[in-house]
Amino acid sequence: MPGKKHELKVLVIDAATGFYRIQRYRVGDFFGPVDLGIHLAFKHNALTIGAGLLAGSVFPGSNRLVFAGISPCWHGFYISSMGGAALVFDNLGINCLSLIGKSQRPSILYLNRNHGEEIEVEMVEVIPEQIWETGRKGVYAVMEHAIGMFGSRYEKDPRVLAAGPASCYTDFGAIGSAPVKKGTLTHVDTWAGRGGFGSKLLQEHGIVGIIYGGTHIDEDFLDRSVAEQWFQDKFNQRMVAKDMEATTKYRFDPKFNTGGTFGINYATMDGDILAFNYRTIYWSQEARKELHERFILNHYLKQFNEETIQKKQQHNCGEPCVAVCKKMNGQYKKDYEPYQTMGPLCGIFDQRAAEQLNQRADELGFDAISLGGILAWLMDCLSHGLIKPAELGVDQVPNWKMKNFDVVKDSMHNAELGLALIDQMIQSGGKIPLRFGARKFARRLAREKGKEVLDRFVYNAFARQGWMVPNQYWTPGAYSPMAIMGKYYMNYGRNFIPPRELGRENARRMLKELMLDNLGICRFHRAWAESLIPDIMENIFGCRESFLNSINLTASRITSRNASVFWESGRSRDMVSTFLNNKKTVDGDTNDELNQWINHFEKDEYFAAYEFWYEIHKGIHEMLQEFPA
Repeated sequence: MPGKKHELKVLVIDAATGFYRIQRYRVGDFFGPVDLGIHLAFKHNALTIGAGLLAGSVFPGSNRLVFAGISPCWHGFYISSMGGAALVFDNLGINCLSLIGKSQRPSILYLNRNHGEEIEVEMVEVIPEQIWETGRKGVYAVMEHAIGMFGSRYEKDPRVLAAGPASCYTDFGAIGSAPVKKGTLTHVDTWAGRGGFGSKLLQEHGIVGIIYGGTHIDEDFLDRSVAEQWFQDKFNQRMVAKDMEATTKYRFDPKFNTGGTFGINYATMDGDILAFNYRTIYWSQEARKELHERFILNHYLKQFNEETIQKKQQHNCGEPCVAVCKKMNGQYKKDYEPYQTMGPLCGIFDQRAAEQLNQRADELGFDAISLGGILAWLMDCLSHGLIKPAELGVDQVPNWKMKNFDVVKDSMHNAELGLALIDQMIQSGGKIPLRFGARKFARRLAREKGKEVLDRFVYNAFARQGWMVPNQYWTPGAYSPMAIMGKYYMNYGRNFIPPRELGRENARRMLKELMLDNLGICRFHRAWAESLIPDIMENIFGCRESFLNSINLTASRITSRNASVFWESGRSRDMVSTFLNNKKTVDGDTNDELNQWINHFEKDEYFAAYEFWYEIHKGIHEMLQEFPA
């Protein structure tokens, strides 16, 4: 309550020695795992894992577990988050865990807190390669192993954060987790995927898994009736009703007779389909719409609707939530972006084939979006003969010819090729070495094979080696020079926005997303959270203005280290120029500035791209200063 002293309790563990301590920070100086994370990242190169101030409260979607630190693949400060995992973390009675130092040998970290006792901390050495080959394999095997070792010590079901082989052999390994029910690991996995924090956890701290849980119960900030009154005052709706409205897309939208990111995005995509490593951006609108109708509406999406939506195979991420956004088909979880990059982007339009590829990626612990982008790029190069199959350790090329394309057989062929390419990424001496990232590998290939190889790789570049496969939306916002890309810290709408204003819109979006992330609130609930959070912070902590000021300060601190690099690949530039052309020729946009940019690109594509990129950059920096003009 206002006037009461509130603190953030951070458990700092030195993995090199096993020593640990509790550090306390006043709420007001810091507010959560993001602003604390950037402080500790540049002070200790720490990986900060934490819950928001509202974790365990009555507010829906308030239990995301947030990861913050210097990203091994982006090479700048990064933030990732995992659904539901903070609900169990809150039982430790702390707000954050901060890892520094590196264990001499790979270990599993055990954290437990029974009732009012001190937190139990233990590190046990393991041999990851042996664990990864047991049980459900990979990250799931780490979860099972940790539960087998320590599960009996917990009064309530714990939760495990796990890294897989991808975290050993690449710079974009993810951290996976799944809710545990009655001591058994479920199939509803959740991920801190973007940013390569699995690679950081294993390579920089020597930890392959973290099992945590407890019975510590904090006094809740308020009872439900108080929160209900806030919703009534703000929205004239009860909390559940407003949240149901806000999460319609992720649950089920009767307007489209489907739900979830997979269902809604594919149902509404039409001619914006991205397939065959983005080659569709060069197609006519009629050809793209035909592809969408034949392979998506009448097959890929149809399968999803029949198997998942109609059978109501949907779950939440581990916290009670009306969104039930985890759309399943048995053991397979269907999200749009992984099933897009390791689906149509790779020439795969059948659920059985996509399931095989996505399941293998998850098992190995990859950032699935980035992996799919790499696979699509390499398949594109193989298809065009720029790289010979043997040079990548495979013996096939993809079937990407639309004429006589067999949606089942050819999809499976392409998925099997993807599996073979993945095998080369996760072995010592493999033909696709990604320990230092896909961008470095692409540059090496370009020196050997010619720049056309690099030009087919679509990515955002940061500093000398940083890279990120963009979110799967055909819009300039996804290619903006923001200090953090690959998340939704940008405008990803389909309307044409002049680049300078687009930069400002990106900045506004980043401020709102930071507010959600620093409090561990799921962005699927943003329709109410973004407007109500400042009131919540005032009513509970008495610090509305200082909280909002801290968001501005954190955004300016992140942006002050913005080392974004102009688009290095031709296709990345083409993603923007073709978008502009389509806005005019397909959507009939007659905006004068749109016409000016189209003419600019037609006269000098490279120079126009520079101008467009820097105009976005200017708009970003105009907004994200501690003291904007």
